[in-house]
Order: sequence, then C-alpha cells, then structure tokens
Amino acid sequence: MAASKPVEAAMVSAAGPGSGSGVGGGSATSGPGTGSLPRWQLALAVGTPLLLGAGALYLWSRQRRRRETGARGDSGGLKRNSERKTPEGRASPAPGSGHPDGPGTHLEMNLLDRAQAAKNKGNKYFKAGKYEQAIQCYTEAISLCPTEKNVDLSTFYQNRAAAFEQLQKWKEVAQDCTKAVELNPKYVKALFRRAKAHEKLDNKKECLEDVTAVCILEGFQNQQSMLLADKVLKLLGKEKAKEKYKNREPLMPSPQFIKSYFSSFTDDIISQPMLKGEKSDEDKDKEGEALEVKENSGYLKAKQYMEEENYDKIISECSKEIDAQGKYMAEALLLRATFYLLIGNANAAKPDLDKVISLQEANVKLRANALIKRGSMYMQQQQPLLSTQDFNMAADIDPQNADVYHHRGQLKILLDQVEEAVADFDECIRLRPESALAQAQKCFALYRQAYTGNNSSQIQAAMKGFEEVIKKFPRCAEGYALYAQALTDQQQFGKADEMYDKCINLEPDNATTYVHKGLLQLQWKQDLDKGLELISKAIEIDNKCDFAYETMGTIEVQRVALEIHH
Repeated sequence: MAASKPVEAAMVSAAGPGSGSGVGGGSATSGPGTGSLPRWQLALAVGTPLLLGAGALYLWSRQRRRRETGARGDSGGLKRNSERKTPEGRASPAPGSGHPDGPGTHLEMNLLDRAQAAKNKGNKYFKAGKYEQAIQCYTEAISLCPTEKNVDLSTFYQNRAAAFEQLQKWKEVAQDCTKAVELNPKYVKALFRRAKAHEKLDNKKECLEDVTAVCILEGFQNQQSMLLADKVLKLLGKEKAKEKYKNREPLMPSPQFIKSYFSSFTDDIISQPMLKGEKSDEDKDKEGEALEVKENSGYLKAKQYMEEENYDKIISECSKEIDAQGKYMAEALLLRATFYLLIGNANAAKPDLDKVISLQEANVKLRANALIKRGSMYMQQQQPLLSTQDFNMAADIDPQNADVYHHRGQLKILLDQVEEAVADFDECIRLRPESALAQAQKCFALYRQAYTGNNSSQIQAAMKGFEEVIKKFPRCAEGYALYAQALTDQQQFGKADEMYDKCINLEPDNATTYVHKGLLQLQWKQDLDKGLELISKAIEIDNKCDFAYETMGTIEVQRVALEIHH
C-alpha cells in the first residue's frame, strides 16, 4: 500500500487551539506537538493518516469477513492510474459461450444478448461524442437486461452515468452510479464517477466517503483517486474549521496544551517568569511560598495565575489592568488576546492585537508577538495574504526575533512554499542554534520537498537529517514525531512506532501522540481494536483534545460507510 504523499508537519497556529496541533506542533502555535486540530489543518497535517487509517479499517473488516465466509472475487476493478472516461465493454460471456440449459434460459439469453447489443451500440455513439443517442441505447440495455444479471446491469448503469457525465448532468450521474453500486458494491468505476459527481454537486462528505472506498479497493495505488481524496478532504476541513472557528464556544484548553503553546515562543515577554522587580517586597522574603503580587496590578496578578496554572482567571485580571490603563496595559492586552485565542474567541482577540500592534511606544517584542498571533489568526480564517503581511511586518520591525522566522516558516509550509519555509527555518536556526523545533521542522520541509519531487537521494538525505536531529536533541519530542510521520510515509512502520513511543516517554500527557500511534496501528497492522484503544487513551488523557474526538468520529463515519459499501 503506497501512501499518497508525506504527512505535512502538524502545526499549531498561534491563533490558538482552534488551529491546534497534531504530533508536530511547536509553532506559534503550539509547543512540542499538542493540542486540538481544526479540520482544515487536519486535512493539511494528517489527512493521509486518516484516509489510510480508514483504508486499513476497511481492509481489516474485509479480511475478517473472508475468514468467516471465505474469499470472494472483486468486480469492477481498475488498472492503476487509468482514466475512467470511457464506458465499459462486454460484462458477460458472449452468446453461446456455455450457459447451462434450463427453463427460461434461452429467452433470458436472448434478452441479455439484445441488452448487450444495445450497450455496444451505445458505446459507438459515446466514442463518436453522440451522448444523447448513447444514453438512449444504455437505457434500452437497462430495460432489456434480466434483473438477476447484477454485473451486466451495473455496467449498463455505469455506462449511462458516463454519458450523463459528458453532458454535465451530475444529479443523473450520481443516481445511475448509485444503482450500479447497489448491484455491485465494489464497482470502482461507478464509485469514483459518483465521487466526482458529488464533488460537482458540492456534496463533499459523500464525495469523501466514495473516494475513500475507491482508494481502499485500489490499494492506494491510483494517483487520480488519491488526488481527489486529498482535495475534498482539504475542502471539507476548511469549511469545518471556518464554521467551528466562528461559532466556537469559549472553552479553556488543557494545561498541557497551554504550556506547550507558550513554550513554542522564545521571544515572548508575556510568557516569561515574573521578574524580581514585579514581586512585592513581602514576596521576596517568602521563598517556596506562592507569590503574592501588588493588588493594584491586574497584569501581575494574571502572571501569578499563569505560574499557578490557574488559567481561568487570567482574562478578568488582564481586563482590570486595561480598564485602569495601568503600567502594563500593552502586556495585558497581548496576554488577554492570547487567552481569547486559546479559547477560540477570535472576535474578542483581534481588537486587543490591533491595539498592541498600533502602540508605537510599546516594546517591539510585544508588537512582533502580536503580529505573529494575528497572522496565524488570519491564516486560520483563510486569509493568507493578510497573514503573510503580518509575518513580514513582524520581520521588518524585529529582524532578530527567531520566533518570526520559525512561525513564518510554518506558514510557508501551509502555503506550499517549501523553499521559502526552509530559508525561514535556516534564519531561525542562525539566530537560535539551539532551536530543536526549527531544525526538526526544517528536516520535514526538506523531506516533503524531496518526496514531491520524487528525488530518492534527497529523501535519504532528509531521513539522515532526522537521525542527526534526534541524536543532537534527544529530549525534543518534535523531532521524533516528525521523523515518525516521514517513516510512516516510507512504510517503515515498526520504526515509526518506536519514534512515537519515544514521544510518549518524553511527553506522556500529549494526547495527540496517542492518536497518531493509533492511526499507525490501523495502517500498519489493521488492528482496529488497538487503534481505537490508543485514541480512547488520548481522550482519557485530555478530554478537550479535538484531534482525538475528530479522528474517532472520522473512523466511525468511515466504518459505517464502508460496511454499507461492502
């Protein structure tokens, strides 16, 4: 089974958990790989594992049924990478080729012969571009064909659907393909044609179900169907994320996610520990005890709550500082905006970010951080031009800020600008040579570039780069996570599983690693029980992990759909 393309680095956007992270996090957006993942980034980041996971699920169920009832041959197969534009040829034995005698057999064969003749006439019309006449002939074939001849009848419906497709009558295409699939559930041509019709009719969910089944039946060997699957998954994801981001109920993410989110920033003033000058004199004498800050500073109180992981009180304390126009108003605006983003309230976050960015007298690090977060928010909202402008402005005002290049590099990956992404990661590494996250993500960008260019020597060089990163930074979970994704793509499943285990050892509370490891079990061993057990474990660890719930839901949807197809 070949993977369709490498899994892109799963990045958490600085926009917060709505932009969540898969295993590869560490962005403006997340930290070393944690958090929830909206469907649009799910498509970009883990679309292939979900698709392959569903594929493995189908194969698993099919193998189980074969053990129970015996193997059955498939019908309606398709050669790898072949086009599906022409109608089918003969689907039954030629007249007189050895049908058993019996009551009614002669009449039945006459009807089937006449149906085949009508179909063949329709094929000639089709090849001549006379699609209306072809449809009439296929309709005649359908009316003549004995109802028990499922394979033949399914072919006639599929051929008529092909003619309707040429006339762009998508509703009729879908209807005829449905008839064909009901008669022959593994009819790849009909499934794929119906998937294309659903795409045209904007039935994205139905399109994804059909094209997933096609990919499974073809063993993930046909580039044409895999490209459609990738395309519709991304479209579905964007719609889902846009709706979710707009209507998201305020919900504070888990402490693990929040800590990982802030740890991804190296030049972020608001996430730094409190300085001695920020503490009251009384506090300086209370070593080992909880800090008490000056009551008149809401921002310093919010910082104290951050250190105590009492995150629910931070927004209200920041608001006190802002309302009083206190000494730390700019910091309070940025911290409040950050937590608005973390709970998914972009509408509330944007005015605060705008104000920080416009404060010329504010610390440049604050303004650059606000630009990074607003840029990530724009990307979340499908506004890449505005996003790019913000990242570029951040680089202009604070050119020595490594965070800018690290996070802009991830934006470039999402925009498929891999060379520019590598250049940004290089600049981040130049400014901060100890940045393990940037080095790991640079390796992944190079791997993806090599894979899409089908350059085997560069692929090997990128894989070697991963080995060097995990050797140099053995405590960086991100390195193991991204390496595992590349190994999975190369079908080195055993080693990928080992890398996920290393992630879990380093970050046992990172729910998303369990999700990826669960998906790997489906793809690798077709072990449904183990896969679902690991995803359930992720939910047990972090009951706010959207990625786990969405993955579990996707598997359940595909299971139902594929059982219906079977």
